[in-house]
Amino acid sequence: MRVGAVIVLYNPSLKEANELINTVSKMVDTLSIVDNSLVASKVTLPPENTHYHHFKSNKGVAAAQNVGLSDLLADECAYALLLDQDSEVPSSMVPQLVNKLRAYPDSLVAVGPRIVCSFTNDEQHPKVQKALLTENELSFVPQIISSGMMISLAKLSAVGLKEESLFIDGVDHEWCWRARLNSYQIAIANDVKMRHTMGEHRSNFLGVTYKVGKPIRLYYQFRNIFILSRREYVPRYWKLRNLGILPLRVLVNLLNEKDKILRAKYMWQGICDGIMKRAGAYKVWH
Repeated sequence: MRVGAVIVLYNPSLKEANELINTVSKMVDTLSIVDNSLVASKVTLPPENTHYHHFKSNKGVAAAQNVGLSDLLADECAYALLLDQDSEVPSSMVPQLVNKLRAYPDSLVAVGPRIVCSFTNDEQHPKVQKALLTENELSFVPQIISSGMMISLAKLSAVGLKEESLFIDGVDHEWCWRARLNSYQIAIANDVKMRHTMGEHRSNFLGVTYKVGKPIRLYYQFRNIFILSRREYVPRYWKLRNLGILPLRVLVNLLNEKDKILRAKYMWQGICDGIMKRAGAYKVWH
């Protein structure tokens, strides 16, 4: 069975992007690279079985992944590995994840590795929301992040593609929840580890360390919380947690981060656009 991979780029470090492309191309039958950078990234493309798309207007993560998934489906791949540019893929990861999916051919639609934070070298485990079930080195969970996610493409038509209107934040989780709505399961392979960069850096507020992203990400995060919280299939825990800590996130960004005015602007517009159900790419208010 053919296995493909989709790598989404956005103004990447060329050294890291080329290393990732070179590593992954040796593991899969088809590689689709979708570049959302304003200027096409000068990456070295493998000579065979590689698709490259450049969208200088930045179509967003969801649309980029959908383009890549369409490439893999056209090439008759059975499995699709989704990757961000800042992940480090171990050589054994692809066959390990495929074998996990094959062990649950009817129920398991997607599986990902146990993420290791590149800033702290710590494995990422939810502090409150625990696994629904753990067996055979698999933790069955409500959602996983998109980077490292291996999807069984035979089940994709039932679940559907990624929701492009969300653009970036929440795309991976929404797809997982939609898959579970269709009676499929999502899992983390505890014996498969992948280093991944989450956020731009780390900050500390009153003794609590938290990840910090670019100011523009606050717009999508805040907006999509309000958009997704209206939906019945979104877990109640996620709604309560994200809506509950929203005031604290506003406070921390205004008191503890640089670019306070810019961050305030993105947070306020994200809240307003989310309440008004305005989706898609960020648009400057006039």
